[in-house]
Amino acid sequence: MVKKQELSNDGGAVRSDHNGNEDGSKGKEPPAASVPGPGGRGRGVRIEKAKDVKGTLARLLAYLKPFRVALGIVILLVVVSAVLDLLAPALMGQAIDVLIDTRDMSAVLRILGLMLGLYLTSWGAGLVQGLLVAHFSQRAMQGLRQELFEHIQTLSLSFYDRHPHGELMSRLTNDMQAISSVLTQNVTSLISGFLTLAGVVVMMFLINSWLALASMVVLPAMLGLVGFVGKRTRTGFREYQMQLGVLNGQLEEMFSGQKVILAFGQEGAVLDSFERSNHLVRDVGTRAMTYSLLVPPLMGIMSNANVAIIAGLGGWMTLQGLATVGTIAAFYNYSRRFAAPLRQLGDLYNQMQSAIAGAERIFEVLDEQPEISDTLDAQGLEEIRGEVVFDRVQFSYVPGVPVIKGMNFRAEPGQTIALVGPTGAGKTTMVNLLSRFYDIEDGEILVDGTPIRALQKHTLRRRLGVVLQDTFLFSDTVMENIRYGRLDATDDEVVTAARLANAHQFIARLPQGYQTKLSERGSNLSQGQRQLLAIARAVLADPAILILDEATSSVDTRTEVQIQAGLLRLMEGRTSFVIAHRLSTIRDADQLLVIDGGEIIERGSHEDLLAKGGFYYNLYASQFKGRTELLAVGEAAD
Repeated sequence: MVKKQELSNDGGAVRSDHNGNEDGSKGKEPPAASVPGPGGRGRGVRIEKAKDVKGTLARLLAYLKPFRVALGIVILLVVVSAVLDLLAPALMGQAIDVLIDTRDMSAVLRILGLMLGLYLTSWGAGLVQGLLVAHFSQRAMQGLRQELFEHIQTLSLSFYDRHPHGELMSRLTNDMQAISSVLTQNVTSLISGFLTLAGVVVMMFLINSWLALASMVVLPAMLGLVGFVGKRTRTGFREYQMQLGVLNGQLEEMFSGQKVILAFGQEGAVLDSFERSNHLVRDVGTRAMTYSLLVPPLMGIMSNANVAIIAGLGGWMTLQGLATVGTIAAFYNYSRRFAAPLRQLGDLYNQMQSAIAGAERIFEVLDEQPEISDTLDAQGLEEIRGEVVFDRVQFSYVPGVPVIKGMNFRAEPGQTIALVGPTGAGKTTMVNLLSRFYDIEDGEILVDGTPIRALQKHTLRRRLGVVLQDTFLFSDTVMENIRYGRLDATDDEVVTAARLANAHQFIARLPQGYQTKLSERGSNLSQGQRQLLAIARAVLADPAILILDEATSSVDTRTEVQIQAGLLRLMEGRTSFVIAHRLSTIRDADQLLVIDGGEIIERGSHEDLLAKGGFYYNLYASQFKGRTELLAVGEAAD
């Protein structure tokens, strides 16, 4: 099925397929590349390792800078908690030695009371630091999500041509969640792990340097394991998140095209396609998880080996009088604490790989530069007459494959210009260029004598109104869908616009009238009703230049009469561009431009073009049964 791109502006929505062609026509498939061009579904993306781990981490941590005071307090509390935890085993060893040597229970109880106080203070410090981390980490994630969403709004349509919607959704959800989990749950654990590891080493050497050196035997193996597994888990998680994005894109496409799937009985094919993608996600995810799960059991084995070394050497030292039982007990606890932060850091390292992979994918989007941007001296556009000039306009979606070839024409203010031609000729591309959804390669498009590249994009688009064959409606009330044309409009202005568009009568019959909630894409309305709402939206926007792209082609004749009446009111006094395959609807246009292969091959009035007997004549004749009926229609027009 053909995937449509829909973007709403002040007057409606503009739509083109991912190949940049009109009416769903297919263009050439781009050559296989790491990033597909227009028409690609994003499945050709090459899996890569993390390019810059340190740079990505530094950039990610920069989002915590506004909360440096809270972060400082958290670090202080982590240090306090780690120090208190490190003192407890030494006190326990002291209590054992006191009990063995003196059997002074009061001294033992004092030590145990001190240990209890240490544990309670550590618990309180942990509680406060958890609350602080939850606060500033979620604030940081809110800022990152906001920045990403705002940046996506600035990107050109060509970016959406290259990236499926589901893949972008995956970056906003799955990748964000991977980062959020690390920042929210593991920032303090990471700091605590390093502090505990360093503190344990210091305490062990202070108590007994020989036992401490023996405990270090397994350290190189532990660090080597973390490094070996980490490289593979980072690549695995990056691939997993990419494939999950592809699967999300496939799901989004299937949900959008469910009616087509049911109509053609392709449920089986869709299930097979989903099953293949789902299996791929499973395989990639299993591989990534397998690497990440290697760390805990292997670390456990090494930790037990370390305990065995301490037990054996410590037992011998005790028999030789070189160490006390309390010292060995303290060392046993420290060895356990030595392995715990290593295991914890190993787990965190794996989670960090997932977060880094997600952060890289998010920063890839943030680093995308809009292909269309305002110049520093861009002018505003408030009141315009509506003169439009295409001067030697050249444009290609794919370099070397021109879609618009040296196009020239002038539309005077208030004129109606009809764009006629076969599917894929370049008609919708022309209005996309006028709306500046894409920038031309050569020539100029001028509005009231000013090149549109010298105008501010938002002011240009605010003066354009668009009504399409397939109107996009939001899951909101009828009132708010019409108000989308001008958000500051009052309810009375919305109702007036609906009356002018011939929409008020059917809206009044809806269960809650203007407050009726529409389902997704307005599917609880008929095609004709959706078109009337689109016209009302454009009326409310009050555009100076109007674009009608196949606005009546998919409705019945009676509904077409209603829509045409609304359109005629809307077109009064406005420069209008009308794209229509039903040629009977554009006979009264001031100027007809016949487009074929991206060029204007004929121009003139309806009667002039019929008299020429050329391309338009044959196109018009093909919509009637025979030459006699054509002549009769022509005579009636005279």
